[in-house]
Amino acid sequence: MRSPERLAAALLTAVCLVAACDRPASETPGADSAAAPPADQAVAPSAGSPAARAPDVFRVRFETSRGSFVVEARRAWSPNGVDRFHQLVSSGFYDNNRFFRVVPGFIVQFGMHGDPEVNRSWDALTIPDDPVVQQNRRGTVTFAKPDAPNARTTHLFINYADNLSLDAMGFSPIGTVVEGMSVVDNIFPGYEQRPQQPLIAAEGNEYLQREFPDLDFIRTARIVPLATADSTARRDSTRP
Repeated sequence: MRSPERLAAALLTAVCLVAACDRPASETPGADSAAAPPADQAVAPSAGSPAARAPDVFRVRFETSRGSFVVEARRAWSPNGVDRFHQLVSSGFYDNNRFFRVVPGFIVQFGMHGDPEVNRSWDALTIPDDPVVQQNRRGTVTFAKPDAPNARTTHLFINYADNLSLDAMGFSPIGTVVEGMSVVDNIFPGYEQRPQQPLIAAEGNEYLQREFPDLDFIRTARIVPLATADSTARRDSTRP
């Protein structure tokens, strides 16, 4: 019999496979869409355009409906993953993303844009796998992926616990939450895994706002100087 941790890891792989299914076109409303850049800024570059090399170390401040937290990405941990993360943040991709999968004691997942067309544009741009050189410990940030090689796209998760079984499955952390982990811990967990990724892919935030109105979400994700990230996250991590 599989351990609960391995069952959860298998589900993490399975939901990523579902997200790769064909998706019908949809309108792209969203009550919070004004907070995000215009959709064409988040559309992926043309196929065959690799992500530019990211800095060796950089920080991203996530302003969310729950407060702020800061992720420090380290290219030495996962070069292809960190390059893609830098590219996605720079494009505004994560703005207005919902935390659509929250499994207490395991992970919180995000990385599906509110506009289905934007999701489609990035899904074709998979990146090569990286070797796992850091463990999936509490607070680490990792790309989710289907059970196939070289298939990572945009989905990320933050580990709520030391999920070391994910290491052998090829989940390579790209960085860690360095400020505001208490904010991450308090992301609304009430829907757990009920939001359906095929419907998110088809309808975007319209589906999530209609069916799961209490989901927490990312207002903006921005690369910031290290000192700025530290001071802002400390201030905002106390927000209720």
